[in-house]
Amino acid sequence: MSKFAVILAGNGVYDGAEIHESVLAMLSIKQQGGTYEIFAPNIYQHHVIDHITGKEMPEKRNVLIESARIARGNIKDLKDFNAKDFDALLIPGGFGAAKNLCNFAIKGNDCDVNPDVENAIKTMHKAGKPIGALCISPVIIAKVLGNINLTIGQDKGTAAAVETMGNSHIEANHGEVVHDKKNNVFTTPCYMLEADIEQIYIGTSNIVKMMLEN
Repeated sequence: MSKFAVILAGNGVYDGAEIHESVLAMLSIKQQGGTYEIFAPNIYQHHVIDHITGKEMPEKRNVLIESARIARGNIKDLKDFNAKDFDALLIPGGFGAAKNLCNFAIKGNDCDVNPDVENAIKTMHKAGKPIGALCISPVIIAKVLGNINLTIGQDKGTAAAVETMGNSHIEANHGEVVHDKKNNVFTTPCYMLEADIEQIYIGTSNIVKMMLEN
């Protein structure tokens, strides 16, 4: 039985983790015989967005506390992550991945990555364990590791940014997974493409299946 570490970036597509991708990734892991633990960094999120109006709200929220809503309270501070305890690492998307786990949404290819996120990626990579990223979160892997074959779907601006970081971008459609065999990194577009929830489930199911096979 493979044990996944899932890193969340808050709660909600515009300022945190994408909820459909997060929940369906967990479902896909369980359906295919795996288990998971959920982590998030104990930091303030970049900002708070009203998910009805799209406007910024005058308040602060904590990424770990907000992620706990998706995890139903069963979550750990990412500082406590130990690669020895896990067989695979998976990071769902959502703007929080590009605002809270790193600041790609603000600084593009000059972005910085949260140190705890960087540590999780580097230690799993050093151990040769599979690392998966959905939607926009492959930009984090691109920044931390570099020289990766990956996909964020078909967005030319984002693709150009990850290539500027020294990576190779491969266009992909719904449900398609790009596997960088050398680095054991798996990426799939999810909501980087226009999608419905069924297409997201196909993407999460496929990436988990491939990660379990490697």
